Amino acid sequence: MLQPALRSTFRALSTCPVSQGVVRRRCGPDGLWERDGSGRVWRDMSQCEEEKEVTSQELWFKQLMVSFRVLYTVGYSLSLLSLTMALIILLGVRKLHCTRNYIHANLFLSFILRAVSVIVKDTMLERHWGRQIMRPSDVSEMLSHQAALGCRLAQAMMQYCVLANHYWFFGEAVYLYSVLIASVFIDNNKPLPYICLGWGVPLLFVVPWVVMKLLKENKECWAFNENMSYWWIIRFPILFASLISFLIFMKILKVILSKLRASHQSGYPDYKLRLAKATLTLIPLFGIHEIIFIFATDEQTTGVLRYVKVFFTLFLTSFQGFLVAVLYCYANTEVRTELRRKLHSWRIATVTGPE
Repeated sequence: MLQPALRSTFRALSTCPVSQGVVRRRCGPDGLWERDGSGRVWRDMSQCEEEKEVTSQELWFKQLMVSFRVLYTVGYSLSLLSLTMALIILLGVRKLHCTRNYIHANLFLSFILRAVSVIVKDTMLERHWGRQIMRPSDVSEMLSHQAALGCRLAQAMMQYCVLANHYWFFGEAVYLYSVLIASVFIDNNKPLPYICLGWGVPLLFVVPWVVMKLLKENKECWAFNENMSYWWIIRFPILFASLISFLIFMKILKVILSKLRASHQSGYPDYKLRLAKATLTLIPLFGIHEIIFIFATDEQTTGVLRYVKVFFTLFLTSFQGFLVAVLYCYANTEVRTELRRKLHSWRIATVTGPE
């Protein structure tokens, strides 16, 4: 027999396996649980049903994030393989060695490092937060400084590689502008200024970001941004490079269109037009999503806009390396000609044999 004092609430965790919900029963005047018309004990499980709905939403969101991760993992893996082969070709064929292809090779390397850093960062995050807690010592180990140190290093390296990737593409835009329109502050025949732009400039922003994270937001794996002003230390130079590259694209497009309308194009060698076509294809692909979502950060966007932004950003950035390799190497007439010549020479040497 249950006392009438239990009339208020009966928390039944065994039948409602949720964190906040309760199952309610009513105790009758005879001290027994009241029953419904079918003779079963009356229960109010509305709170459990609400949490089941929330759980289904969380499950859908988790599955969506897993799909996004599979998408960009496939994209980065495909880009990594194609870029590695393209880099070997550019560096292995001596007749392809020139300032233009040297910039291409560094662009390939920046994409390779970006893909590797993203994969390593995800692995470190999964290793840091994805482990199962089997004993109390696992919690203290997870929250320890030593466990987070490797994760933070991976995060810093990824930010540097992303910045370097953007600024090597910016170097491509500057080189194309110098070749087709006018000389700028960088000498096209000297690769050192491009090295400083592509590998040196990102350090000017990543180092202050790391310092601010250490001093102000030295928490977990540095994956979250509590103060967005610190995030803009590395966000602003990316947007700046993308915007300038897009403006260069518009300027070059105007010049190319005017030259195509003209009756003669004697001042434009064939390789320059091929370079223009490839770069004009890549510059809008590289910068357009950065410009569209310039003020729509992950923390500020919600709902459908957030999912659209995440999808397009992950798709473009992960598969972009593959597109770069195809346009600048595999579909490049000069590269294909040299490869056919190498293959022909190898076949002749194989047939002839050593004398």
